[in-house]
Amino acid sequence: MPDATTRSKLSAGTVLLFATACGISAANLYYAQPLLPTIERSLHLSSGSAALVVTGAQIGYGTGLALLVPLGDMLVRRQLVPVILVVAAVALFVASAAPTATILVTAVAVAGLCSVSAQILVPFAAELADDATRGRVVGTVMSGLLIGILLARTFSGIVAQLLGWRSVYVVAGVVVLGLAGLLARALPNEQVREHYVYRELLASVVHLMATQPLLRLRAALGGLVFAAFNVLWTSLAFLLVRPPYGYHEAVIGLFGLLGAGGALGASFSGRLSDRGYERVVTGVSLTLLTGSFVLLGVGAHQLWALVVGIVLADLGIQAVHIQNQQLIFAIDPAARSRLNTGYMVTYFAGGAIGSATTGIAYAGGGWNAVVLLGGAYSAAALLVWVGSRIFGFGHAVPSPAR
Repeated sequence: MPDATTRSKLSAGTVLLFATACGISAANLYYAQPLLPTIERSLHLSSGSAALVVTGAQIGYGTGLALLVPLGDMLVRRQLVPVILVVAAVALFVASAAPTATILVTAVAVAGLCSVSAQILVPFAAELADDATRGRVVGTVMSGLLIGILLARTFSGIVAQLLGWRSVYVVAGVVVLGLAGLLARALPNEQVREHYVYRELLASVVHLMATQPLLRLRAALGGLVFAAFNVLWTSLAFLLVRPPYGYHEAVIGLFGLLGAGGALGASFSGRLSDRGYERVVTGVSLTLLTGSFVLLGVGAHQLWALVVGIVLADLGIQAVHIQNQQLIFAIDPAARSRLNTGYMVTYFAGGAIGSATTGIAYAGGGWNAVVLLGGAYSAAALLVWVGSRIFGFGHAVPSPAR
């Protein structure tokens, strides 16, 4: 637990800095999604080869979650995060000039690897906050991260339309490089922490997952809701480009603003958690998420239902995610980065499964099949949570385990 001097440095401006840094870092994963047709033509690729650009970023991110995020419990984060961001900026510049698909995929994979700096900053912010404000702080920082994810597609589409797809990576690289310099000067100092050998640090992540039932429960909930998130956002463009909507890419990109609204609303859930309403917020959020897929089904032909369904789905997903992280960070203050690693690896795995099954569902049954799939993941999360309440598993916070 940080002392009073450390906590006093977590001003509103510092929280905003954390939120902005997380959003910029996470956005690096998603710039390529609206650019794939253009990249395909520019580099003379097949659709499958162009899709590897997104896959490379995701693989890099998953690797970073497992290998880099635990370092936040061992190294000085004020130094670690800027170094990671400098590497990310270099990778983005390489991507902007990539003459071949191999170089481009490799560059975005490195950028994806370094995007996990956001997952180092979130537990850092939680550590700097006191018990009375931790939920609000985590909620605000996570909202910044989520808004970065959701608006990355809109930013990418607009810049690419005006300046070309390579300019997206140039602009992103400049922004990330500037952020690295700002964080090196502005991040708060930290208390001296326990020294670990790196392999022991990684092994302790597995130990925490094996011994902490709250972590396992919240990781399972996170994986299921992120699967539902990816079901929605992976398939939405396919619905919007076809009748009855027939929207162009620029309009489709603007739908990310709806998700951003949900993310902002979800930040309020952190304040409710500070007041002891975690159980209520989790239950209501999972219920909203499950119900949103009913509206999304109607949204196949009714724009109002689609819009409301998207907002409710994102509100439910992000509120659960914020509750999850708020709770797991309380398990052991000295192991927050490793706890976040265990949680986020499961969260990311759920999202990957959601994306993979979405393609199969859409190919087999179109939007209706996708809605059923997303509803199934959401209902499964709700059932897991209800089961945990009835049978009492995964709620008591055990004593710290290193």
